Amino acid sequence: MHKNSVTRGYGLLETFLAKKRADMANRLIPRRLRKGRILDIGCGSTPFFLINTEFKEKYGIDYSVSRSNSKNLVLKNFDLNNSKMPFRNNFFETVIMLAVVEHMERDKLPALFKEVARILKPGGRFIITTPCPWAHFLLRLMARFRLVSPIEIKEHKYAYDKNSIAAYFDNAGFKSSKMKFGYFELFLNNWAYVDK
Repeated sequence: MHKNSVTRGYGLLETFLAKKRADMANRLIPRRLRKGRILDIGCGSTPFFLINTEFKEKYGIDYSVSRSNSKNLVLKNFDLNNSKMPFRNNFFETVIMLAVVEHMERDKLPALFKEVARILKPGGRFIITTPCPWAHFLLRLMARFRLVSPIEIKEHKYAYDKNSIAAYFDNAGFKSSKMKFGYFELFLNNWAYVDK
């Protein structure tokens, strides 16, 4: 892995794509929430999004995080397959998962999304990004030419559309009236959020 890489393995476009995800997530976060805490689930060993966003307090969890030198950035090693996150109820104004759900087994997502509902404050926002199902072939082709990390793409387990994301939100107890969905990166990626 290259020093300060945003993913495991190398891809020529990885930093560019991480910036696009971060830009999209930042556009989806209202200013009113930035006075509180944000959690980046699956922040990676280099927490690109957290470094490039403004919040009063920033937290990141992943199984391979580096130590933080910032007073308002807390990084914790954490296995996302655990059923309980190490945070109290209603702790965060914002929770994000950028390019993470496609790496997880489907049977782990319901418990994880319920945990997000538990730790998210009322009025808070849960944001995810994930590749669209129709992007699978293109991502494999890009990995072959090392435009994106072959290691990361090989570990993609599933692809999700709007309806499947909505079903996970719904199962976690979020209201369908508070869900929003869209696309970015030439309709190759989904963004979705739900407010508590």
